[in-house]
Amino acid sequence: MSKKHVSPARLEAFSDGVIAVIITIMVLELKVPVHDGLAGLTSILPTLAVYALSFTFTGVYWINHHHLVHRTDQADERTLYANLFFLFWLSLLPFFTGYLLDMKMSSFSVLLYVLLMIMTGASFLVLRLTIGRYLRETGRLEQEDAAAERKHWISLGLYVVAVLCSFPYPRIALGIVALVMVVWVLPTAKIDAIEHCVDVHNEKQQQT
Repeated sequence: MSKKHVSPARLEAFSDGVIAVIITIMVLELKVPVHDGLAGLTSILPTLAVYALSFTFTGVYWINHHHLVHRTDQADERTLYANLFFLFWLSLLPFFTGYLLDMKMSSFSVLLYVLLMIMTGASFLVLRLTIGRYLRETGRLEQEDAAAERKHWISLGLYVVAVLCSFPYPRIALGIVALVMVVWVLPTAKIDAIEHCVDVHNEKQQQT
């Protein structure tokens, strides 16, 4: 394997482009309701709910991908392949979202949707561990990295529970998937708030 490294900025730019296409494809799947008024809007609420779930799912990964890639100053071939592995599974989301909607959220379609969540989560964990290995070797691994890795394993465990629920209770399985999204969204908001406070503090110090 070649030991040549590329800039992580190039990796992030490519990933941003792929994720933008994924979101665009999902938006194109939304159809205008046949009936006008409140009745027509109500008829597509399940479609909008699934779209919102898939959109949030993609957005959370985009945010965490941004934070993760910014932790490293290089991207070797292991990182590039791990990133492609992650993007492959994430790129299947529009198809399985459409399948879920076309099958009216049947147990089997929910099962496939949750299995995709597992594969996407596992592939992102591979990317996290790959970058974490470099951070550990350079002495830059922080406590937050270990906490994020633990949260990742917990998320995969919740997805397994969702798989078990998919056949008897498909809507509960989707609820568990939504719960995982909440688990990841809340800490992200907290991190952003902390970073903002640090920036404000640094600005005040520079002014004094």
